[in-house]
Amino acid sequence: MSRENLNDLVAFVTVAREHSFTRAAALLGVSQSALSHSMRSLESRLGLRLLTRTTRSVSTTDVGQRLFESLAPRFEAIREDLVAISDLRDKPMGTVRITATDYAIKYILWPKLKTLLHRYPDINLELVNEYALSDIAAQRFDAGVRLGEQVANGMVSVRISPDVRFAVVGSPGYFAGRTIPNTPQDLVHHRCINLRLATHGGLYAWEFAHQGQEISVRVEGQVVFNDAFQLTEAALDGFGLAYVPEALVEEHIVSGRLQRVLLDYCPVWSGHHLYYPSRQQSSRALSLVVDALRVQGKPAGMNDTPAS
Repeated sequence: MSRENLNDLVAFVTVAREHSFTRAAALLGVSQSALSHSMRSLESRLGLRLLTRTTRSVSTTDVGQRLFESLAPRFEAIREDLVAISDLRDKPMGTVRITATDYAIKYILWPKLKTLLHRYPDINLELVNEYALSDIAAQRFDAGVRLGEQVANGMVSVRISPDVRFAVVGSPGYFAGRTIPNTPQDLVHHRCINLRLATHGGLYAWEFAHQGQEISVRVEGQVVFNDAFQLTEAALDGFGLAYVPEALVEEHIVSGRLQRVLLDYCPVWSGHHLYYPSRQQSSRALSLVVDALRVQGKPAGMNDTPAS
């Protein structure tokens, strides 16, 4: 159906309901002459007379009344649906998909978002564990989580964790009879537990810093994982050195189950950030997720603006 035909049918229903061209024209925001022309055009296209006009009022013919009774409830249902959809703009609902690492999901996202889900049962959450630096738009994610230094340009970035430091750890059993590494370069003489990155299928090069100089070391070992928790388990089992978030192994270091090395070479990164393409495109559900995760108090260096 053409837009012209649809507009004429809406006009017809209004005239039939009001029994007046004057009132109908006012409601539709058109002139009486334009409305009268529309009704004549509609009758001409249908080959049927729909309205009976007098100097004082307008009434429907039998055919016109039948058409009115058929169309009026349908247009009213459409109007009600549009009102209902409009009301949903501010109602938090729908699915929010976020890509993040296993560590970020367990220690940062889930502890805060499970409370949000209890409060808003119409919000659905999908947390996808991956170490790939995914294009969130291409992969149809609403948001992603990365360390601050890894957020792509042009993204809105919200800090969701304090600064992060990684730790190189090994079990006392592994270090028995071995020389403790004193510099990152010494790692080439040790068995290390590698992390597989989905991006290009490569292994993560361990990143260090000392006296303003960045150091990157490719390590080798017997086992490879794509999960930080498995890296930790393998280190506890004596399969070599692991390079994992400090918070993940802190209790094991305190208990003596793991020994930390290269402390002076492990840099501090600017925390985890939630990032997404644009505030203008954000749903109410995503806005609530952002608010629930946001670090309160805006610590120094916090970025809550498009990354440059």
